[in-house]
Amino acid sequence: MTTLTNKIDFAVVVTVDKANPNGDPLNGNRPRQDFNGHGEISDVAIKRKLRNRLQDDNQAILVQSDERRNDAFRSVRDRVASVPELEKILKNAKGDVALAEKIACDTWFDVRAFGQVFAFKGDKLSLGVRGPVSIHSATSVEPVDITSMQITKSVNSTTNAKDPSQKTSDTMGMKHRVDFGVYVFYGSINPQLAERTGFSKEDAEAIKEALRTLFANDASSARPDGSMEVNKLIWWEHNSKLGQYSSAKVHRTVNVTRVKDDFPPSIENYEITVAPLDNLAVQVYDGL
Repeated sequence: MTTLTNKIDFAVVVTVDKANPNGDPLNGNRPRQDFNGHGEISDVAIKRKLRNRLQDDNQAILVQSDERRNDAFRSVRDRVASVPELEKILKNAKGDVALAEKIACDTWFDVRAFGQVFAFKGDKLSLGVRGPVSIHSATSVEPVDITSMQITKSVNSTTNAKDPSQKTSDTMGMKHRVDFGVYVFYGSINPQLAERTGFSKEDAEAIKEALRTLFANDASSARPDGSMEVNKLIWWEHNSKLGQYSSAKVHRTVNVTRVKDDFPPSIENYEITVAPLDNLAVQVYDGL
């Protein structure tokens, strides 16, 4: 595989329709908002979805969620211990850091893409890998309205000890959702870091496809199928390692504007434009 040599920037436009895109556990799992009322999706949540999509495409992933794991290991530590050569280096205070980094990057896609810190109790060597793929948090174009509803869990999950013929008490709870919102997030791929981790052009294509299909196999009670959608993926490839323009300047060329107020709200109410930059190739893809 050919190591990535040219800088890449990207932007993704996402719609949320009656779903909770990323609940805040410190706020009763309400959808995240900034102080101005704009919706947010953390970069950690986006990377989790990317890892899941890459895992669906048979890429080896180190940081797996337990319900999605496809091996016998219940933790990151156990997964690392399954690679004897890497485990041996981490147990040696004078271990070869460069070799450990290469083994980790060669073994797991998400390590060579996003980086990883290997610092486990009992190990004598700590290892930090910086990945070339950086992703911003997603922010909604406009402030979002959040609807909260009280729900009742009435499943009779345990037998009533006093009277087995009677069901147990219902459990009350709350469920929150964004009524409708258009979110945008940005990211970049750095060739200098790609050289160090071995991140390749083929890896970049895998990231591109994972972004385009971000919400495939992601349905849950908080995010029913069809409630979250990638509308546009915008992909810029520079002609050098440094790039002709800064990532900030490239990302500012994307403009998402509401042009009508048809009901029910949809992405059709918005216009997505990308201002051209001289000698910078740009590709625009629709979602899945």
